[in-house]
Amino acid sequence: MVAHPPAVEQVFYHGRMAAEYREEPCKVALNRVKGMAFSWSLNPYMGCVHRCAFCYVRAFERRADRPFDDRYGTSIRVKVNIAEVLRRELARPSWSHEAVAIGAATDPYQPAEGRYRLTRACIETLGAASNPFSLITRGPMIVRDADVLAEAARRADVSVTFSIPTLDDEIWRRTEPGTAPPRQRLRALSKLVETGVRASVGMAPILPGISDRPELLADVVRAARTAGACGVWANTLYLKPGTREHFLDCLEREWPELLPEYERLYGRRAYLPQAESGPVRETVRRLAREHGIRDRRRVKLAPPPEPEQLELLAG
Repeated sequence: MVAHPPAVEQVFYHGRMAAEYREEPCKVALNRVKGMAFSWSLNPYMGCVHRCAFCYVRAFERRADRPFDDRYGTSIRVKVNIAEVLRRELARPSWSHEAVAIGAATDPYQPAEGRYRLTRACIETLGAASNPFSLITRGPMIVRDADVLAEAARRADVSVTFSIPTLDDEIWRRTEPGTAPPRQRLRALSKLVETGVRASVGMAPILPGISDRPELLADVVRAARTAGACGVWANTLYLKPGTREHFLDCLEREWPELLPEYERLYGRRAYLPQAESGPVRETVRRLAREHGIRDRRRVKLAPPPEPEQLELLAG
């Protein structure tokens, strides 16, 4: 096994924020997840320089007694040996090839990936093991890895989701200060779909009174259809302690007139009431039907079918 001594490097991102990158080996690559739509997650980095105002990971950072406020995203852990550890975990006899979600806690295509290429290495490892995985990102850098994504998709079920809550430039700038413009993500989606990789749009989180206007929702769905998205889904803002304080501070600064409404809607809740969130999701589903959002890939990469089991009949 290659030794990876710890290292610290100071870099500047967008000329505004200094981020400390800590190169630290990990002991575990795959993490068991409870209460989510998937059972296993994989995160090559911990911490994210995207610093989205609504990031739900801030809640986990607060619970772990780590910075969740304006300091979040200023210290990034780089799991330099994660692909090696992942390879060993996938080779265990006890591993049953369950699906793995990449990017559930931090964007796997934040700028550090340009140097470290850990997400690429993990995709190669999962592909070599014919292990299914999904990936969610706001980073157009994923286009660099279209080759390994396509190869993995020939061996196992692979899907990519681009998180695009809105196309409105002002809302994007105020709430996602470190991310690439939404239309760049759509161009990246188009390129992946052209290679045969299944890629969709996740409209999340949709912000009450900000990005939930019907015309804004329609803009995203229409653009997703044009880009060739294989699907579209939506969800509303989730505010647990940690995320809540930071987002409400952002709201007070950027949209102070909405603060009383958010306090009414969320109260002591983390989730928006069903009466408020249901219509938003239904609007997106209706728009997706109207615009014919479906898997329209000309080339659909997929693993070969399982060989049929032949029964031996006695006699």
